[in-house]
Formats: sequence, C-alpha cells, structure tokens
Amino acid sequence: MDYKRKEIKEYFNDSIINYDKEWIENNQDYLHHEIFNTDYYNIGSYKATQWLGDQVFNIIDFIKEYEEFNFGEVFTDFANPEAIVNMYVYIIGEEIVWDYINKLEVA
Repeated sequence: MDYKRKEIKEYFNDSIINYDKEWIENNQDYLHHEIFNTDYYNIGSYKATQWLGDQVFNIIDFIKEYEEFNFGEVFTDFANPEAIVNMYVYIIGEEIVWDYINKLEVA
C-alpha cells in the first residue's frame, strides 16, 4: 500500500538528520523504533480522520493483515483514528527504514 508513502518518507528524512552517521550505523536495529515508535505521528482524532480520508477501510485491512501475519492477532483499536494512523505509519515506516538500511549496506 502506498497511501501517503511520500509524506511518511519526508517525515523519515526530516527525522533522520537528528542522528549522526555513527549512531545510525551502530543502532540499525533500533532506527525504526526511534523514528516511528517513540512519538505519535498524528495527534488528535479530527486530524487523524482527515488524514485517513477515503482510504480508512483500505488502511484498516492493511493493518489487519500485517498484525495477523506478524502477531497472530489484531491489536490496533480501529475505533480510534489516531491508533489507525499511527499503526499505518509504523508499518510503512518499517519498509522505509528497511530500504534506507539496505542502501547504507550497499554503499
């Protein structure tokens, strides 16, 4: 799913500049957690609802599939728009960080 991937990638790019190269190289396993799990991406139900737009049900399905595959059950509270946005961003962020680290290893 690519919904707002460009926006999430920009968020990553804006965040990664706060870490020096040595820290990144020594903490690759924690990079995703640091950027996408130590703070909320989207705060406020109204803002989150607007952000989800007409893709809310596609995003919910995407999250369900991810959580069932990775955890064996679904944990996200789908009655909470903030939780939906933040979990979606967490998942897409995982892919963005993975791509970033792979490029570091190639370089």
